[in-house]
Amino acid sequence: VRMDQALLLVRNELPEQGLRLLARCGACYRCAYQLLAVLPPRGDGGPGKAVVVVDTQHPLSLLLSGSLAGSELCKIQYHFGEFGNYSLVIKTLSTSTKTVSCHVVINEGPINSYLPILFAFLVYMGILAILITGRLVMKIDPVRNWVYKKLNPRETDRLINSELGSPNTTDSVSSDPAPHLWSATSRQRLRSLDTFRGLSLIIMVFVNYGGGKYWFFKHESWNDISLLHFPPALFSRFVFIMGTSISLSLSSMLRWGSSKQKVLGKILWRSFLLILLGVIVVNPNYCLGPLSWENLRIPGVLQRLGLTYLVVAALELLFTRAGADSGTLEMSCPALQDILPYWPQWIFILMLEVIWLCLTFLLPVPGCPRGYLGPGGIGDFGNYPNCTGGAAGYIDRLILGENHIYQHPSSSVLYQTTMPYDPEGILGTINTILMAFLGLQAGKIILSYRDQHKQILSRFLIWSIVMGIISAILTKCSKEEGFIPINKNLWSTSYVTTMSCFAFILLLLIYYLVDVKRLWSGAPFFYPGMNSILVYIGHEVFEDYFPFKWRMRDSQSHAEHLTQNLIATTLWVIISYVLYRKRIFWKI
Repeated sequence: VRMDQALLLVRNELPEQGLRLLARCGACYRCAYQLLAVLPPRGDGGPGKAVVVVDTQHPLSLLLSGSLAGSELCKIQYHFGEFGNYSLVIKTLSTSTKTVSCHVVINEGPINSYLPILFAFLVYMGILAILITGRLVMKIDPVRNWVYKKLNPRETDRLINSELGSPNTTDSVSSDPAPHLWSATSRQRLRSLDTFRGLSLIIMVFVNYGGGKYWFFKHESWNDISLLHFPPALFSRFVFIMGTSISLSLSSMLRWGSSKQKVLGKILWRSFLLILLGVIVVNPNYCLGPLSWENLRIPGVLQRLGLTYLVVAALELLFTRAGADSGTLEMSCPALQDILPYWPQWIFILMLEVIWLCLTFLLPVPGCPRGYLGPGGIGDFGNYPNCTGGAAGYIDRLILGENHIYQHPSSSVLYQTTMPYDPEGILGTINTILMAFLGLQAGKIILSYRDQHKQILSRFLIWSIVMGIISAILTKCSKEEGFIPINKNLWSTSYVTTMSCFAFILLLLIYYLVDVKRLWSGAPFFYPGMNSILVYIGHEVFEDYFPFKWRMRDSQSHAEHLTQNLIATTLWVIISYVLYRKRIFWKI
């Protein structure tokens, strides 16, 4: 057996008839039972036997039926453990009533596959404790002076004579004025935004590298509402903070005298570079020769970021008003000064959302029910096997072609879908723009209420509550039964409102800790946040190269995968820190 699997020995003690064993995963919504094995009846050689491999990620419903009549004999639900060895025994309890009994026996207990995560958590917490302790100890003047003396004996006298116990930048011939200037500049930059971006990026890198091959670090097969599931939130947070950065950066450029034509040129150029880099990165066979148009995947993460950046940045540039972002613009309702001046932008975004809703629920898709949001395959009892993604999948296949979109969607494992579907497709880009626009709103709050921390924090909280209420209405607080389920593959409206709800809360916490109370410097996530494009592209390009990957002794070990993925992710944090210290930043 492999990871996330267990061995099941099925024993049929019934002498009269053979049996059919069917199974259905508990996470597979409206799926038909799938045949696992056919068991012969008990004979002279003993009970009829069959050995099958079962999934351990989710509970399974097992159904025993007669091979001839097809009648249901018994049904059980069981959550098997990873690498466990089990027996399913089918026998008659009473010869008179012919009542059939099915029960599971544990032959060999499963392993605790979560111990490596606990160990890794303790190791990283230990490193964090050592760093915090070291920082506190270095605040003691005698200790700091002794350390500086050992590291640089020539400056010992100056260190001791300094009032603060640290060298002055004015009395040192060898002192470099650049760090002083840099620190003055970085104080004007909100560290919380880079910390937020870096946190989302580093977790994204870890998940993309495999996440230790744990099921909760993998993308959900289709709809998802679980807070334990990490991947759906990562890309959305990156999009959200990109919108926030757009608001701050455009405001800064215009304030420093750049013309709108010049800024628009930069927006177009950056969008083009993001899309170009995305096409190159998402098609890794470029190392083997010229790219072939026949199988070139067109959509991708960077491509969607490029298009989203283009629309949101151009929208902000086009409708920006002098004084609106500084709170100096007079208006009848000061409490809405971060919203009312931008009403044309809101109308444009609402029009885009109406387009998404109309295409999603009204566009006729051949062979599929109108408004279908399911995964196809064996979902919906196998009635619509080729309808994966509904209108979103149909539009991609119609415009881009089946060979130019993602060929192995996350729904292919659980729902056994055979149709290609791209989670970064055309229709979902509309709601990605909505997500970035909500991030843009966070940036406007920061600009409109500059240095008014209570106002900023309260508005982050209000926006989070509003988004949460909208999500509750759209989903009916259900994973599958809502009007619009939370779905990362579709980038559904409820997915955007839910992720923005948590994004506002996370930004609130980081902003409070980093920029308001200064209880946390943002390290180590601040450093990759300052070099996000380099880290993202680098981790994609060098994913299969040492030291980010190596041959494992046991490829079915969570511990080895987790070690490799954590080391690879940590290396990118170290690389970004070194680049930060060297003042090397790759900006597009």
